[in-house]
Amino acid sequence: MADHSEQACRRVDVGISRVFELFGKRWTGPIVSVLMRQPVHFADLRRAIPGISERMLSDRLSELGTAGLVVREVDEGPPLRVSYRLTEAGAAMGPALEEMGRWADVYLREPGGC
Repeated sequence: MADHSEQACRRVDVGISRVFELFGKRWTGPIVSVLMRQPVHFADLRRAIPGISERMLSDRLSELGTAGLVVREVDEGPPLRVSYRLTEAGAAMGPALEEMGRWADVYLREPGGC
């Protein structure tokens, strides 16, 4: 029988809390989405996400790296360039992000849209 007590209703799933602690931050989802396709140089990643500042991109990439989802790689060059790629754990988010994108297409309307 399901527990419908007030205490049970107040509990939030720990895993969901951890996911949204990271992915609930602005820009994190779009960064991972761009990296799903292939490793990307920092400048190209910034251009792919309109409105993100270099500082914010750097901060989010650091957070994703600390979480074990993104790896920073230095291309010796010349010129010296830094690129980022998803780890196995980061790439494993692909199906979930695709499903959320499909859900958004159906249930989240654009502001001012029909």
